[in-house]
Amino acid sequence: MNIQVNGEWREVRAADLAAALAELGFAEAVIATAVNGTFVPAPKRSAAALADGDRLEVLAPMQGG
Repeated sequence: MNIQVNGEWREVRAADLAAALAELGFAEAVIATAVNGTFVPAPKRSAAALADGDRLEVLAPMQGG
């Protein structure tokens, strides 16, 4: 299926968010995620089903002041 990852269209085989993150190389990363504008906490990623055309945002925490 095609999903938009941080504004870029990507083809993935995964059916849920956790599997998609692993497929995209984010499996071990400390990140925040949102699907179609809705925050998805890490413990709920495997239950978050993806559909063709979904928008996934992956954000890494930043430090600074």
